[in-house]
Parts: sequence; structure tokens; C-alpha cells
Amino acid sequence: MRVGVSGLTGAYVPGCSVLHRLPVGVKLAGLAAACTVLLLLRSPWAMAVAVGVVVLLFAVARVGVAAAWAQVRPVRWFAVALFGMQLVFADLPSAVLVTSRVVLAVALAGLVTLTTRTSAMMTALERGLSPLRRVGVDPFRLSLLLSLTIRSVPVIADLAARVREAQRARGVEWSMRAFAVPLVVGALRHADALGEALSARGLDD
Repeated sequence: MRVGVSGLTGAYVPGCSVLHRLPVGVKLAGLAAACTVLLLLRSPWAMAVAVGVVVLLFAVARVGVAAAWAQVRPVRWFAVALFGMQLVFADLPSAVLVTSRVVLAVALAGLVTLTTRTSAMMTALERGLSPLRRVGVDPFRLSLLLSLTIRSVPVIADLAARVREAQRARGVEWSMRAFAVPLVVGALRHADALGEALSARGLDD
């Protein structure tokens, strides 16, 4: 049974923009190319242009400010820590470049998920993985696994951010146990809910 898979996660924002209408393969190839370009940028000015391009892409997609912010919000504290480390061990331009690369890559990946239905992403992945059928691998199940993995990354990242905020509110932000236990419990609950959703759609066999 393959219907109803797009309802398993809620990152997709319906729309009719140019980015929504692009084939999934083109978007995934564009994401890979964009991340490669980000790695090649060596100037803060060039990175500033890249920031402008990403902002423009979100504007073209018309997904809304809240949805756009939700893509990078989970990594904001990681970005702050990364910037601080680079500032200590390197210099300001390097800190700007490295941190910007990470945030922009996350934002671009988020833009792909915001403008692509899970079912469409699965279809594209299944098509690309179809040669594996010859060695006994089910392309549909593998594409489902990859799609759910992609969708789960921002969910777990957001959970980690909320746990970290709760730690700070309780004054135990340096306790690994106070961070790890709620994170693991939350991740298991998410996995449980996902398993129930799969089971309800006949995808648990």
C-alpha cells in the first residue's frame, strides 16, 4: 500500500511557485550543486551574495517567514557555538564563512522539503534506486527510509533545541544527563508515532 505517505510528515507547504513546480530530481541536483558552491566560496562578500540568493529563493517559494525560520531555528545555537569556536581557533572571516556554509546548507535543504511532497521525493528516489532491485533490494522501502530520515532530521534538531532551552531555564545547561535523557525519550516518542502512522497505512510488514 503506497497511498497516504505524504501525510506522515508535515514539512511540506502547499503552493504553486516555480520551486514547487520544479521536478524533484532537478531540486535535489540543484541542492547538491549549491552545497558544492558554498564549499568553494572563499570570501565573506561572496557568502553575502549567497545569503541574498537563498533569501530570494525563499521569497520566490512564498512559504512564509515562519516556515522559513523553522528550517534554521533548530541549528541556531549550534551555529553560535561553531562561530565562537572558529573565532577562537581561526579568525573572523573563517568564522563567518564556515558558519554561513552550515546555516545556508540547512536552509536550502529545508527549502527542498518545504516545496516537495514526501510522495514526490519518494517517487524520485525510488526511480533512482530502481537498479538495486536486481540485487534483491526493494527500491520503494529504501526510498521510504531515506525520505523519512530526511524529514526526521529537522524534527530531532528542533527537539534538541527545545531540550537545551529547558535546560537553561532549569539552570542545568551543562549537564549531559539532563540533555541526553529527554532527547532520547523525545526521539523514541517520535519514532513510536511514526511507527504507528506507518502501521496505519499498511507499511509495517
